[in-house]
Amino acid sequence: MGNTRHRMENDRPSFSCHPRLLYVSTAKYEGDWQSIPHSHPFSELFYVVNGVGTFVAEDSEFPVGKNDMVIINPQVQHTERSLPDTPLDYIALGIENLSFSFADIASAQDGLSMQTCSGAVYKYTMQSPNVYAYLNIMLEEISTKKENYETVCQNLLEILLICMLRNDHLSIVQEDQNLLNRECAQIKNYLDANYAENISLDTLAALTHMNKYYMAHAFTKYAGLSPINYLLRRRIQEAKSLLESTAYSVSQISDMLGFSSQSYFSQAFKRATGKTPVQFRGEYKSVHG
Repeated sequence: MGNTRHRMENDRPSFSCHPRLLYVSTAKYEGDWQSIPHSHPFSELFYVVNGVGTFVAEDSEFPVGKNDMVIINPQVQHTERSLPDTPLDYIALGIENLSFSFADIASAQDGLSMQTCSGAVYKYTMQSPNVYAYLNIMLEEISTKKENYETVCQNLLEILLICMLRNDHLSIVQEDQNLLNRECAQIKNYLDANYAENISLDTLAALTHMNKYYMAHAFTKYAGLSPINYLLRRRIQEAKSLLESTAYSVSQISDMLGFSSQSYFSQAFKRATGKTPVQFRGEYKSVHG
């Protein structure tokens, strides 16, 4: 009788970022999807069970098909589009406290078809049938909610991540919270001092040497607002002060604060305050003479 024993080496990996499973969902295109770009403050894994379509992320669009795994980092605008004759059937996971880093490669290696799309989204083909099995068990556990199903799903998530990280072109971003807070404070100080300038996510990414999507995610977590929304709030605060204390016209204030047009300034101001700039100034004068 043959007998082979394989000993464990007790090198179980740990995830210092503490990824937490938020949901498991499944969907199949039946002609009723609205393809609307959206984003999440968490990462999403999108596994294609069957069908053919395309995936849209920021300014990139690429094909997806059976066994493809698409990784979407936090705060990335994305959506999927199915082909009607070959409807997409997929499983998606939402995962908190997780961001990926992707090697810059677009080639085929070791049976995997790999493609980087924007530095915030990554697609490759999962050849292992175990991945689909893990996802199905997670679906069953989370839908039936048997005793300790959360523990089962969380452990399966860690197994899935370990399998994915065997791909040499994937790694998990390890967050140094002290460093992130310093970087985010630098961004905040820059926005406070330069709010009238033409500032984009690319500007802030160059300032901190961070991936712009990860930077936006980190700043949102730090400040409670995305960098662009924080910039807009800072401009509105300054606009209130100028409307109260100066005779500058609405058009002049719009130009001084870096708005692309007077109409956009007025719309943004009304959304933030409930009043147009003219109404705000008029009410202030009526109260303060």
